[in-house]
This record gives sequence, C-alpha cells and structure tokens, in this order.
Amino acid sequence: MRKEERIKVILKEIDQMFPDAKCELNHSNALELLIAVVLSAQTTDKSVNIVTADLFKKYQSVEDYANASIEDLENDLKKIGLYKNKSKNIKLLAQTLIDHYDGNVPNNRKDLMSLPGVGRKTANVVLSVIYDFPALAVDTHVERISKRLKLAKMDDSVLDVERKLCKVIPRNRWNKTHHQFIFFGRYFCKATNPSCQYCPLYELCVDPIKLKKKSIKVD
Repeated sequence: MRKEERIKVILKEIDQMFPDAKCELNHSNALELLIAVVLSAQTTDKSVNIVTADLFKKYQSVEDYANASIEDLENDLKKIGLYKNKSKNIKLLAQTLIDHYDGNVPNNRKDLMSLPGVGRKTANVVLSVIYDFPALAVDTHVERISKRLKLAKMDDSVLDVERKLCKVIPRNRWNKTHHQFIFFGRYFCKATNPSCQYCPLYELCVDPIKLKKKSIKVD
C-alpha cells in the first residue's frame, strides 16, 4: 500500500476510534499548560494532574513560581519523577518569562524553546493547544505509533518522525492527529500488551510486531 493510501486509512480509523481526543493535562491558561507539559516528561498525565491539582492553587501567577524557593517547589513536586530538576527549571522558566516576555507565555516555537526545560515537544503542545497553531508534537506514544504503522523508520529520531508525519498528514489535521495518536498509543496500541486482536490497523502494523502477537496478552 502506498504511503498516501496508508495515511488515509489510518486517519479514517482513528477518527472513528477517538473523535474527541484532546489534551488530558488539566489547565486553565497558557502558563498552567506550559508548567504541566514540563512536568509530564517521563511522567504520566494522570500523575501530573494529581500534582497540579494543588500546585495550581498555590501558584497562580508567573511571579509565584519565580519567587518560590527551590525547596518549596521540590516538596510540591516530589510525587513525580525528576522533580528536583523540574523544580529548578520551573523557577528559571518563570524568571525568564518575567525578564524577557513580560510574564507572558510566548506564541512562537523559537521563544518557547528558549525557556529552561522546554524542548520542541513541549513547545509544539503549547502552540497547538493554546494558540491553535498547526504543530504535531511527538511524544513517546506518537513516536511508537508512527513507527509501528510504518509512517517512520524504527531508527528515526523524534525530529525525523515529526517531519515525516507533517509531510503526509494534512496541515489542518496536525493538532487533532497528535491527540488521536496519543489516545491510540495510551489506551490501545500500548508499548506492552497492545490490543492487537481488536486493532483495525492490524494489517498495517510492522512485521516484527505481528510476529510477537501470539505471545502478547491482550488487555
């Protein structure tokens, strides 16, 4: 099957499976989403939402984060992974927003990626969710799905995956497809024990995955 046909089939199926897929990180403004995505590195959205439920009540402005002590931030974030490094980055991030962006979250990738702790994935999430700018963030789920469905090669870098997806997926679908791929990877095509027996995209999956299906227990 040609790649153009493959992506049409994939998009059609995930539209049916996850028509309402959206960002699952709780937030009410750009700053909260930025903080939440920074915290989500190597941490589940569920864990981040538990922590931010209290965090966002305690820190309601960029100044609150900038003025907080590292010790306080570490204590507030200690339930998630890499909390010490994330505490430092959030304090520095907040101070950078105050010093260079009048306390506002930038609306372009270059400025977002200048912030401590913010990489391309985080910048893309903020751009797409907050500013509705076409961007296709590649996290661990999107990367895994893209490689299993032969939209990228197994040894492709995250940036390679993003470029290849943006090339074959219509620009006006980037934001939507990002969330649908996350849902597909998080709830269906998991890293371990994927629900292969019920997968409508089974025939498009890479051969190494198919060979393992007999020994995989379906959730």
